[in-house]
Amino acid sequence: MKVPLLDVNAQNLPLEEELTATFGRVLRSGRFIMGPEVEEFEKEVACFVGARHGIGVSSGTDAILVALMALDVGPGDEVLCPTFTFFATAGCIARLGATPVFVDACPVCFNIDVEDAARKMTERTKAIIPVHLFGQSAEMEEIMTLAEEHGCHVVEDGAQAIGARYRGKGCGSMGDFGTFSFFPSKNLGGFGDGGMVVCNDDRLAERARMLRMHGSKPKYFHRAVGGNFRLDPLQAALLRVKLGHYDRYTRARQANAAYYLERLSALEGVEPAAPAHCCCAKAQEEALAEARIVLPACYEHNEHIWNQFTLRVREPGQRDLLRAHLAEREIGSEVYYPLTMDQQECFAELPAISREGNGVAHQLAGEVLSIPIYPELEREMQDWVVSAITEFLGIETPVEE
Repeated sequence: MKVPLLDVNAQNLPLEEELTATFGRVLRSGRFIMGPEVEEFEKEVACFVGARHGIGVSSGTDAILVALMALDVGPGDEVLCPTFTFFATAGCIARLGATPVFVDACPVCFNIDVEDAARKMTERTKAIIPVHLFGQSAEMEEIMTLAEEHGCHVVEDGAQAIGARYRGKGCGSMGDFGTFSFFPSKNLGGFGDGGMVVCNDDRLAERARMLRMHGSKPKYFHRAVGGNFRLDPLQAALLRVKLGHYDRYTRARQANAAYYLERLSALEGVEPAAPAHCCCAKAQEEALAEARIVLPACYEHNEHIWNQFTLRVREPGQRDLLRAHLAEREIGSEVYYPLTMDQQECFAELPAISREGNGVAHQLAGEVLSIPIYPELEREMQDWVVSAITEFLGIETPVEE
């Protein structure tokens, strides 16, 4: 049985009639740059995540870039960010001439280690970028407290977490800015690149809007050097269609995650990662010493939206063997991420503070493997994935009662 890591057509094609009609509406409007489709989508996303303002931009990467530009991050500044993350988080810092300072990861939720972030704070720290990795919020109370104590900004990278919540608050709504991506593989996936910046501060929102239009207001009068970071009306209109179905997509992902957790946790050698908070995570590592596979956890105070379902395959070399085993059975998987940011060649010349104390992240990079979790995944397909993992572990497939 073929089980892809993601099947965008399984989600998009049932909406073909509605999407086609929406395309026709935009075509007939003749408005292909900015306009009402973008404005309505901005309002809808801002309301959905619990922010006052939404600013549509050209990608999730540009969302981070615009947010940092609006906060005047530049040469001489340091910005803390996870070392275990997608490249864009760190790349945007470097593009502005600032220094990314890489912070270690929590071994349970995979997010930024706040204690390590506190150790790496300096007088030059201008901002912190927590990434809500794989669809689960970072520990935002601790992060906001740390930022307030040191007088620095917070930009939430919610590329994988639109709709996720932390203690009832929407991811992206707690920092100075929140940023989102609508890349086709995301939970709210578009039909190309697209992104959104959200915030609650009127002044910062106005500055971000200006910067996405070459820093001009009014047209041809430039207060700052910005960029061409606009979200296309066609993308906005199509995404509005999918946003109307988003709660259903999320419930399906959560149900798929619950099914994996139930089935896989019953296997010998598979252990759940279950502390209630990041502060307990490292102490749990010793208890998991005998585990061959560690399952992902959702903290009770979070609503996880499961952009990825990420296993830790503990023994050296076993992750790659499991991935090959799954591929032989036509099951898709992916390593997010095989190298941490401090291990990337382009950051080799950064100062020592950017490179030290990232041992947990390095370990995760050698262990993580994400398996299919998309909403349209059928139970029969999940059973095939569980069967393949069971086979890999050398366990007889459990008989259903």
